[in-house]
Amino acid sequence: MSEAVLEIENLVTEFPTRRGVFRAVDDVTLTVRHGKTLCVVGESGSGKSVTARSVLQIVDHPGRIASGRVLLHRHRTARAQEGGEEDTLDLAKLPPRGNEMRAIRGRDVAMIFQEPMSALSPVHTIGNQIVEAIRLHETMSKKAAWARAVDLLRQVEIPNPEAAAKRYTFEYSGGMRQRAMIAMAIACNPSVLIADEPTTALDVTIQAEIIDLLRKLQADTGMGLMFITHDMGVVAEIADEVAVMHNGRVVERGEPLAIFERPQEPYTQRLLDAVRRLDTPSERRLAMRATNPPSSPVLTVDDMAKHFYITGGLLGMSKETFVAVRDASLTLRTGENLGIVGESGSGKTTLGRCIQGVQRPTEGKVLYTDKAGRTTDLARLREHELRTAWRDIRMVFQDPFSSLNPRMTVGQIVGEPLLMAGTHSGAALRRRVGELLEVVGLPANAAERYPHAFSGGQRQRVGIARAIAPEPRVIIADEATSALDVSLRIQILDLLLDLQERMGLSFLFISHDIAVIRYFCDRIAVMHRGRIVETGETEAVCTNPSHDYTRSLLSAVPVPDPRRRGKTVRHRYVEDKASSTAA
Repeated sequence: MSEAVLEIENLVTEFPTRRGVFRAVDDVTLTVRHGKTLCVVGESGSGKSVTARSVLQIVDHPGRIASGRVLLHRHRTARAQEGGEEDTLDLAKLPPRGNEMRAIRGRDVAMIFQEPMSALSPVHTIGNQIVEAIRLHETMSKKAAWARAVDLLRQVEIPNPEAAAKRYTFEYSGGMRQRAMIAMAIACNPSVLIADEPTTALDVTIQAEIIDLLRKLQADTGMGLMFITHDMGVVAEIADEVAVMHNGRVVERGEPLAIFERPQEPYTQRLLDAVRRLDTPSERRLAMRATNPPSSPVLTVDDMAKHFYITGGLLGMSKETFVAVRDASLTLRTGENLGIVGESGSGKTTLGRCIQGVQRPTEGKVLYTDKAGRTTDLARLREHELRTAWRDIRMVFQDPFSSLNPRMTVGQIVGEPLLMAGTHSGAALRRRVGELLEVVGLPANAAERYPHAFSGGQRQRVGIARAIAPEPRVIIADEATSALDVSLRIQILDLLLDLQERMGLSFLFISHDIAVIRYFCDRIAVMHRGRIVETGETEAVCTNPSHDYTRSLLSAVPVPDPRRRGKTVRHRYVEDKASSTAA
């Protein structure tokens, strides 16, 4: 076994609150070794990120390290051997704002944060930010540091690095921002790299590229990697050792194969059970479909296109057209779950908004058939005419916090659609709100509380209660589970199946998560650059895709099985020049 470069021993990190002291990290012991990857897994609130921040003494105020040691073995790094530096430092004993701790951050221990947009400066170019990180720790001229920054961007495979270095954060895509942050993190060849959920917000294809990049950098430099995630597929793919955290404690640790095949702790068993359930179609949904198969179309999209016009130049005289959706056609039948899958920017959300009428399509039809059998083209209706349709076609949004008004109580949020429709008021409204909350698994007295008093999963239940309030026929779920942990995803998906069976709902389920689509949906439509490139039965598409882009998407999904590590062949999609020109 390789030597330890970072050892966390009996670490306790506390946050004082009005009700007493809260232990976010409780007696945690972990080891990061040279050239090896330690994966720290657990759900939101388990203490993973606070543990990582404690290592670098960047815990949010008023949090503090109460006890324990964080030992950095600098004599085991090539840099220390050359410079004759002190053998071992206890980072927990250094002043958080002292010069010694600042010298260690980025130089010996570097960190990649979950959300690169908030971690990178919006007012400095990417190149200047990397130069600053280099010159903070190395004696180097600005010109030499700039050349090093360009070379780092080349190492992380950013196209045309000379030009890319001169761009700002907002000019980078999500994947490129994460690559830029990795370039900054490895600028001074750290001996330990802490990656805090670095792939959570990324598409599976970009996630696979980031993981491949980290592997290559680790092989080249021999750095120890502490990889924090809740994605067990990623863990199976990259981990040399796994530590499972729950309620601030490490409840289980071991080699990946032992953790996946012989988990000892009930919490680990529940986590893996949820992962495995998501890897197969829902048995309940299959039974529902067998007894009550989807019938006539409730929504038909015919040759839809959506253009956005971008003005620029002097006095806004120049105008460019961005085509978000083109030639999209699909059918949603009564009682059916249709999944829309694709990467960020593929047009999934725009398609959903155009179907509901939040955005008006530039071309094409959106035909809705109501309970009486009347068919209406929603794309031709004015806003006031759409209000009736909006009672029948509702939406559940991705972020369960930003989609709820923080100044309204849960009762006001859930009751608003009923109040606007004029169907309920007063005591009848309060009674109906209580019923809706109980339907989604929340107590009726939760109506008096505000959104901030609920967890992420509970807030999503509030959003679902609001969506079903006017008894709709169709629900458009736009990444409704992507912000949730895997066990919460299962709970929310099963709740939606409950509601479907009870209310006869049809779902248009938008997601970039293939596992969620496979579990929940009957059919699937795959989108790429605004086009629907493949449609079919979910299992048929997932097991035998016909389009190269679908193959690329599926081959990038990490499999939660350590025995299959390295056996999946990546299929990279190269767009046909003719179709690219047409696009």
